[in-house]
Amino acid sequence: MRNFLPEDLTINSWEQIQSYFEDLKQREIHSVADLKTWLKDRSELDAVLSEDMAWRYIKMNMDTTDEDLQKSFRFFVEKISPNTAPYDHGFNTKLVASPYLDDLDAEGYDIYLRAVKNSIKLYREENIPLFTSLANKAQKFGEISAQMMVNIDGKEMTLQQAGVLLKNTDRAKRKEAFEKINARRLEDKTALDELLDTLITEREQVAKNADFENFRDYKFQAMGRFDYSKEDCFKFHESIEKEIAPLISEIQTERLESLDVARLMPWDMQVDPNGNEPLKPFEGGEELLDKCIECFDRIRPYYGACLREMKKMGHLDLVSRKGKAPGGFMYPLYETGVPFIYMNAVGLLRDAVTMVHEGGHAIHSFKTKDLELTDFKSTPSEVAELASMSMELISMEHWDVFFSDKEEWRRARKEQLQGVLATLPWVAMVDEFQHWLYENAGHSHEERHNKWLSISKRYGTGLVDWSAYETEHKTAWQRQLHIYEVPFYYIEYGMAQLGAIAVWRNYKQNPEKALDAYDKALRLGYTKTIGEIYAAADIKFDFSATYVKELADFVKQELELLKD
Repeated sequence: MRNFLPEDLTINSWEQIQSYFEDLKQREIHSVADLKTWLKDRSELDAVLSEDMAWRYIKMNMDTTDEDLQKSFRFFVEKISPNTAPYDHGFNTKLVASPYLDDLDAEGYDIYLRAVKNSIKLYREENIPLFTSLANKAQKFGEISAQMMVNIDGKEMTLQQAGVLLKNTDRAKRKEAFEKINARRLEDKTALDELLDTLITEREQVAKNADFENFRDYKFQAMGRFDYSKEDCFKFHESIEKEIAPLISEIQTERLESLDVARLMPWDMQVDPNGNEPLKPFEGGEELLDKCIECFDRIRPYYGACLREMKKMGHLDLVSRKGKAPGGFMYPLYETGVPFIYMNAVGLLRDAVTMVHEGGHAIHSFKTKDLELTDFKSTPSEVAELASMSMELISMEHWDVFFSDKEEWRRARKEQLQGVLATLPWVAMVDEFQHWLYENAGHSHEERHNKWLSISKRYGTGLVDWSAYETEHKTAWQRQLHIYEVPFYYIEYGMAQLGAIAVWRNYKQNPEKALDAYDKALRLGYTKTIGEIYAAADIKFDFSATYVKELADFVKQELELLKD
């Protein structure tokens, strides 16, 4: 229920909402009670605007062929966001200057205020039009990707649908699918390189305007990375290369032997190495959702209830189709309190994993919906991804919902754990690549491709033969949405994956105690530091080689228990 804005407010122009911004700007504050009311009214305005933009973004992704939906999103980016930015800066300075600031003693205000003060330091009016331009350009990645289709056996498919064939037991069919998918990607190789050129140029200008040497340094501060540094990221890279890459080599050696081939090719990496047909945990989006609800019910009934509420409200779009943008996400709807899950399911195990992953995000959103301010609900990615990745692993214990056959259930858990390990080097590669992109902003396309290749080889095992597909290998990074749309948001997946392994280890030892700690951490939202939130979950926020090895050894032991 709204207290500050009218319930029937619709946003069709800046003029419709400007008066509410003027109210907050001009309002006099004579007590701490006045300040808290002002903060709550500002929070309500933030929630309403955030949810309005969320729906525009969601609908635009659901159908990239509808120009009206594209225009609706661009309207918000071009006409609303640029006008709100100066007001937000003014609100921040007004808050920090308030004589009642020190009387805000409720939990979470210290975390909130450090973010506010950080925003004041970073604010530059000349960056407002650049942010508008960047938001519009970043969406071109989705538009380009959504138009990528291939024809196999006379059937037109999205790349996600064609990707299912990479699990086909017929090696020739896998090769055909791989080559057609990558040939289609290469058609837009130059367009995607040029798009990144433009994004890098404008991002570097944003950084220079804010007096930073490069966009990486600016972005770290803009993302509010108060609890770790770029040096910690480098430590993460080193730990993954040292402790995880050798385990991937063992897994790939086992695959090579099981497939009984002379060498592993890129199209051999997703098929079941024992010649089994791909796991099919569900048929269609409705069955996927219903099975996930049952899985969550078994863990804790509250978790299943969250998904039921989303189903009732129609807050899900799960299946891949032509014209739908690639990827998957959970979008929080801060006013409604009931988030939206978007994904591109095609019937694979990976889709079931994505569903429980996004379901973990959704539970997190429900757990924080009653926090006092919208900013308290907006958790850093290192915490948000902990919620989702932990749910992937916890839910494995109940995947018999998806697989009544015990052998298939065993296969699914093995695939998942091997995938967990494989995720970590990819995350390190993408993150290290992004550091290089902005430390060397004037690089050429060839230098960019060669750098990715050198990073790939360092984290790789040398067991996969890319010799006939060097261009595909050099441009594999182009499929990573984050590089285009949300730069530097990716290492969080690796950090959270380590945390999720620790949560799962706790769950294996004492399920109820582990879930109590998990819930406690989720309820905190962003009212504590990342380290404190991880501690509430009874785990460490640690990237040292020693800790990474400890967690890797645990996963290795669990994989041993799942051997054929």
